[in-house]
Amino acid sequence: MALQEKRVQRVQVDLLMKKGVKIPNPDSVIIGPEVDIDRISGEGVTFWGGTKIFGESTLILRGAEIGYEAPTTLENCRVGPEVSLKGGYHSGAVFLKGASAGSGAHVRGGTILEESASIAHTVGLKQTILFPFVTLGSLINFCDCLMAGGTGKKDHSEVGSAYIHFNYTPNQDKATASLLGDVPRGVMLRERPIFLGGQGGLVGPCRLAFGTVIAAGCVYRKDELRPDRLLVGGAPRGMSVPFAPGTYPGIRRVFVNNMNYIANLTALMQWYRFARSRFLSEDFPQALLDGLIAVLNAGIDERLARMRALAEKMPAAIDAYLTSAGDKASPQLVANKRAFFERWSEVADTVERAREWGGDDRIRNVFLEGLDEAAARWGKDYVATIRALSPSAAGAGTHWLDGITSAVMDRVLAVIPEMGPSD
Repeated sequence: MALQEKRVQRVQVDLLMKKGVKIPNPDSVIIGPEVDIDRISGEGVTFWGGTKIFGESTLILRGAEIGYEAPTTLENCRVGPEVSLKGGYHSGAVFLKGASAGSGAHVRGGTILEESASIAHTVGLKQTILFPFVTLGSLINFCDCLMAGGTGKKDHSEVGSAYIHFNYTPNQDKATASLLGDVPRGVMLRERPIFLGGQGGLVGPCRLAFGTVIAAGCVYRKDELRPDRLLVGGAPRGMSVPFAPGTYPGIRRVFVNNMNYIANLTALMQWYRFARSRFLSEDFPQALLDGLIAVLNAGIDERLARMRALAEKMPAAIDAYLTSAGDKASPQLVANKRAFFERWSEVADTVERAREWGGDDRIRNVFLEGLDEAAARWGKDYVATIRALSPSAAGAGTHWLDGITSAVMDRVLAVIPEMGPSD
């Protein structure tokens, strides 16, 4: 490292210490020259030895503790108050109040941990959204998921240790995002938790209803849209059968599940715009809200890019399927693939137009009135306010957000009706 660069970094460290940031071993801490130290609070913030902070958009609020268990790299992350990042690599993520990540974390772009969400040691996340209180154990790979459910620290959705969300297919694509719970109900913090037992896996793209329990040791491959179900999978039967790559026999399910995921991200965007924005404070400044919206926009972009790449494979998929199936080929399946390829650009344009749609104004305003009534008691405490919503207000909020997800799906299926439910 050049001497001048070392001097600049040491100046950054010294300025932070003057602000009140606790840095017990300043010679082992690196603060990039591009980091705006005005975006780092001096109140109760601690950078332990081996901490490296980079990125112009980095934001660190009061009470955050970085690197207590192991060296930690933080790059363009927005870190809310009382967040604990114990060790590992974190880039392009947002952590809200009280969120935590154990040592060995590998947290990449598109990730949001909302209030008190937590991951234990050695967990990999990318394009992952965890709603308040959702808890992940250790030794987990959980990329491309949105998980909701639960009401508090003693009633939360959980993923057991040594779990994998399988997000890469034998056909080498990643149109595999899984929706565990949903946004319209999940944001209200009053749904049954979801439990995914340890040493198991979920094959994306999957959809699970609130209250779903998957027994430990299972690799689950299906959707379960009925709430409060226990799913137990037996050991797979040994077999050796012909495999025709690139035929995509389940393309309709893949399409519908991915578009449902995008529709829910669109609803969450409006939730951040209209509901979260009412809780701006020192603990939730505009810069943190901007981070949420930026990450969510990037998440929608990611899902659209993955679907575009999949759509481009459809002409070859049709040829492979016709060769493999011969006289048994399904005309409907061929039509689905052709429509997906030919009309994907129109679908993407439809999603872009819906991205900024705020839903039904009348229903939204009914909800916001109820939200303001609850906030009159709880002020800027987001979690307490949401919990205090009256049943009618929470119902109105869910109705508003359901209207957004339904509208996105209706508009998409109007473009490709072949992907809709069969008569």
